[in-house]
Amino acid sequence: MATATPSCPDIATIVRQVIAELRSAAPPAGSGPPTGTSAPLAPTVAGPVASTSFAGRHGIFTSVDEAVSAATEAFHQLERAGIAGRKRAIEHIRRISIDDSVELGTMEFHETRIGRLEHKIEKLKVLGERSPGVEFITSEVFSGDHGLAVIEHAPFGVIGAITPVTHSLPTITGNAVSMIAGGNTVVVNPHPSGKKVAAEGVRRFNAAIHRDIGIDNLVCLVAEPTLETAGALFNHRGVKLICVTGGPAVARAALQSSKRAIVAGPGNPPVVVDQTADLDRAARSIIQGAAYDNNLLCIAEKQVFVVAEVFEKMLAAMERAGALRLTAGQVDTLTGKAIVMAGEGAHRHQVPCKDLLGQDAAVLARAAGAAPRDGVELVFGETAADNPFVPVEQMMPFLPFVRCKDVDEAIHRAADSEHGFRHTAIIHSHDVRAMTKMGRLLDTTLFVKNGPSVAGLGLGGEGYISFSIATPTGEGVTTPLTFTRQRRCTLVDDLRILGSADSIG
Repeated sequence: MATATPSCPDIATIVRQVIAELRSAAPPAGSGPPTGTSAPLAPTVAGPVASTSFAGRHGIFTSVDEAVSAATEAFHQLERAGIAGRKRAIEHIRRISIDDSVELGTMEFHETRIGRLEHKIEKLKVLGERSPGVEFITSEVFSGDHGLAVIEHAPFGVIGAITPVTHSLPTITGNAVSMIAGGNTVVVNPHPSGKKVAAEGVRRFNAAIHRDIGIDNLVCLVAEPTLETAGALFNHRGVKLICVTGGPAVARAALQSSKRAIVAGPGNPPVVVDQTADLDRAARSIIQGAAYDNNLLCIAEKQVFVVAEVFEKMLAAMERAGALRLTAGQVDTLTGKAIVMAGEGAHRHQVPCKDLLGQDAAVLARAAGAAPRDGVELVFGETAADNPFVPVEQMMPFLPFVRCKDVDEAIHRAADSEHGFRHTAIIHSHDVRAMTKMGRLLDTTLFVKNGPSVAGLGLGGEGYISFSIATPTGEGVTTPLTFTRQRRCTLVDDLRILGSADSIG
């Protein structure tokens, strides 16, 4: 994949232009959409919905109230557009995610200053190609002696979403596809450090959808997000469901909300390597997952527990696969710089240093006092189980390797380090009993055997992809069905095509 930085418009200029347009008068109600190649599926909502249409605003708003009103208007239009309208809408989001991935991925890389450019681009492409859509929305039918029952999956309405800086536009993209496929609209309060690329992506999505089907603002965004706007979104009476993707603080806030919440919380995925593993394959897999986007993925390998019998062989396999091994002194130096204290009093705790979070492996190597070689993607070293890199979700491409006497100790240490988040765990082993023991003890949403963590999202493994993995609330890897509610319609004693007990002579 190419890594050259293409030219792109100044992000700040784009956002200032969008905000300036918001302050001008909105188009009058009933004004038609721009001319497109396809006929609109639904007209602008008239009558009791609103006297002023938000059409032409393309999803960017200065207040939560306006954003929710626009999303509500769009929701009623989407209801009339049916499944066909949903499908056409998400096709535009997918197309833009793929076609504009280089430009938008580069914007995100330069704005957030974390991760790796080629992976920012790749994430948008993959979500455009593989995020689940309307094909997940199917009905269940029960037919018998007493009639017919149909269970359909109905939308909630307007969803309020909080997205992280680690995957600003990709999270919005994946969520938008699933939420719209389920018949909903969404208002996003993005992370402030990724708000500009989020606004530009949302603007492009809505403009294309509006040109095609005549519905604007399926995805709305607060242009200047703050803690206050996040709180207003949580508590807005027009918001029917909350979806949060982020760290512990925002997850706790969502769980305390009075609304139904889908919460994709933190993870600290451990890896176990036992004496039966293919060590070279394990090393390649660990590097692939842990180095991806400089370890920003919540599913990425964060700490590795290796059985003593193969510990040195495993470290040698990591070096053969291209990772850079740090000495004990260099590990200590890096630990002191990379993990810092935050908070006050009883709330004081260890966190990753912002200056090193999501930075390249070469940056970490230099911080440790090591000389990085060209192209190094991951640094690693042996640590004790109580080294801060083990319990802290560090989100940087350094992996601590902990020596364990046997697989039982490795599994139990892995469980301790995962903190009961029940997010993701990985094992490299050919011992089915070890796999089973670890699976039962950690009880994680994603459990990957003999592959990289990303295989758990269908990248090198089977299944579908989503960047919102709801562990605290139990929905798991989200799909369009996650954002729907069951609705049952029952018809009694009719449509009994095969007859009934009453007709038996």
